[in-house]
Amino acid sequence: MTSPTMLRRSLARVVPLGATLTVAALALAGCSSSSSSTPTSAAPATTAPTSVPSSSTSAAAPGSTAQNLPVTDAVRSELVAARAASLGIAPSSYTGLTPGDTYYAYDPSTGTYWAAAQVQPQVPSTPAAPGTDIYKAQVSSQDDGSYVLFMKTSGGTWTATNDGTSGPPPVPCPVAVPAAVAQVWGWPSGACRPARY
Repeated sequence: MTSPTMLRRSLARVVPLGATLTVAALALAGCSSSSSSTPTSAAPATTAPTSVPSSSTSAAAPGSTAQNLPVTDAVRSELVAARAASLGIAPSSYTGLTPGDTYYAYDPSTGTYWAAAQVQPQVPSTPAAPGTDIYKAQVSSQDDGSYVLFMKTSGGTWTATNDGTSGPPPVPCPVAVPAAVAQVWGWPSGACRPARY
């Protein structure tokens, strides 16, 4: 095998001085790669990374039936629309989901998709007038509405349930998140929201 020093000297003779470092770096990178690396497959465009640490893979956790899924822009839009629909307001009353706080999974044992997120309301430069959609979005995003659980069956539509906190702990779960889903999200067993909520 040619040593890196010999390779640089050989390249310097053939390649003009300005490109020597670039070509040598590429050649060295090629020498250091391993043939034992395995290719990774891209996630299907329909399943959909993510802004949350727990959604970086789509594999089920060991001993789990749930699959952690990446969050696409399409899924984000669906969740914002579902939250708005649950309040009877326009989706444009929200700016999106809080980065790092969105989770998405599929539980094949029940054929149910689960998601959890904090939905961010619009914050106009002047206070929103009471009764407007933006005002309703802002008010609904406090306390119990500070975090939202979503679920839908295959082919169904998302339902949104307030899952934030108000009052002293322990705050009861409004919907029981399956243990397999909580596991792939990295939530403690029996949890229905991330620890910071």
